[in-house]
Amino acid sequence: MERSSRQRERVATDEDTTEQDEREQCPECGSTSLIASADGGELVCDDCGLVVEEGTIDRGPEWRAFNHGERQEKSRVGAPTTKTMHDKGLTTTIDWKDKDAYGRSISSKKRSQMHRLRRWQERIRTKDAGERNLQFALSEVDRMASALGVPRSVREVASVIYRRALDDDLIRGRSIEGVATAALYAACRQEDIPRSLEEVSDVSRVEQKEIGRTYRYIAQELGLKMKPVDPKKYVPRFCSSLELTEEVQSKANEIIDVTAEQGLLSGKSPTGYAAAAIYAASLLCNEKKTQREVADVAQVTEVTIRNRYQEQIEAMGL
Repeated sequence: MERSSRQRERVATDEDTTEQDEREQCPECGSTSLIASADGGELVCDDCGLVVEEGTIDRGPEWRAFNHGERQEKSRVGAPTTKTMHDKGLTTTIDWKDKDAYGRSISSKKRSQMHRLRRWQERIRTKDAGERNLQFALSEVDRMASALGVPRSVREVASVIYRRALDDDLIRGRSIEGVATAALYAACRQEDIPRSLEEVSDVSRVEQKEIGRTYRYIAQELGLKMKPVDPKKYVPRFCSSLELTEEVQSKANEIIDVTAEQGLLSGKSPTGYAAAAIYAASLLCNEKKTQREVADVAQVTEVTIRNRYQEQIEAMGL
């Protein structure tokens, strides 16, 4: 009896595999390029147009949503895990609105009880000093990332870098804020988000010299591979702040390309190089901006712009 039941299971498995293989290719032309329709109800061959299967199972939700608010209200799943929180977002939280499930205000006795529960909930989320320090560091990363206006992906990468530095015991003897700021700067470099060390230093509570020193240390210890910053990454943002046209922006990129091919970019600050190219392009396009205006936006000195400007003009033969 056992052998016959096993044989039936094996036969059923073989039949399922055969049916799956048949569905993966078109019976008319043998093509494997099968696509689902917009509503997910039909499986169509992309080559000959044959409807291979209709009435397929729609594995999506049974509700419809037309904007983000409706999607959030109707969704019945929890938030995804994230590295930007010390507990990866897995713990529960008690809402501060003091309302019940129907949106009605709760009594004063219940409010005081919820207040005590909320306070204890915050206390037990961190079990030791290490988790409290991690919570503080990740909140600092989130604060600085918001001030810099960088996307969510940069915050995730910065949190991963900080966790790696914590696991390798690289924070010992250094300030938590310094390592958190250095991790955020490294994440901006890795994600190709142009933020200079001066801009990161402005939103941090740590001196620029310490941020640079800590960044070099963790990049070396963790083996982070950083590409040199392309000055053209700064051009759109600087031109937007100066209210310059697309013509100036394209001319500045052209100046950077031509002069970089001649080796002038080596050893130069990318922000100062981009600022000088924008200043030169504004003169050539009759949209003149003063060196002081460009220097304030790029956070460099006027002397740097003058020196880079002279080199670029000579290299361009203008």
